Amino acid sequence: MEHYFGINYEFSKERIFGRIDRTIATDGKGYVCVVDGIVLTETHLSPSYLDIINQSLFSISDSRWVPLFIRAIHHVNVAPYQGPQIFLDMVKMCKYRMYFLGGDQVLLDALRQRLTAYDPAIGDMPFRALPFCGIDDFDYEGIASDINSYAPDIIWVSLGAVKQETFANRLLPHLQRGVMLTVGAVFKYNSGLPHTRRAPEWMVRCHVEFLFRLCQEPRKQSRRVWRYVSTLPAILWQEYRHTRTKPQR
Repeated sequence: MEHYFGINYEFSKERIFGRIDRTIATDGKGYVCVVDGIVLTETHLSPSYLDIINQSLFSISDSRWVPLFIRAIHHVNVAPYQGPQIFLDMVKMCKYRMYFLGGDQVLLDALRQRLTAYDPAIGDMPFRALPFCGIDDFDYEGIASDINSYAPDIIWVSLGAVKQETFANRLLPHLQRGVMLTVGAVFKYNSGLPHTRRAPEWMVRCHVEFLFRLCQEPRKQSRRVWRYVSTLPAILWQEYRHTRTKPQR
């Protein structure tokens, strides 16, 4: 793993899947955080949330900007591995026993139908909605009991940052096995429902996907974007200062 902005990142796809597969093979358990700009902002503002992120097996970078910041500050080239990509990569492998958790049942039914085109076995896998409630109000033992009865390899958690990372952290002690991945809006992107599609590929390549999401959900995303933009200078300055004070080898 590599440590940037206080977060334990893994950028190598080989090491990502190696750690996940070893955890599954040994009947271990844990969670993987998919870190975007919102998560990065909140880790800077909340030490307790940063601790939740770093209690994961590792984090992957969902942001295309973070690798640019790392290259500018540390002169190291890394690449993002975004949530939508790892989701489809793992689905298309057709080797994992999976459990889909989050969203409402209409979305989940549409998602199931779309994913069976990649792997017909997904049609018989569990797709479970979650109630709209506060993080303290979930029935973690009950949710885990249903998951444990199926004994999945992979549990996809789609609640949106920063709620989903805290949810995974609190659910983990009740699980018997399996790796959770927190994937935000990925269920929406792959459901095929109206108004849930991802930004065009050119916007993703140009690092302006946030503008597309801002147009889709202006009230919600404007708050998030402002929080990120207003906090980013302090995040970058802190990371730069860290490099200046790091002991020389």
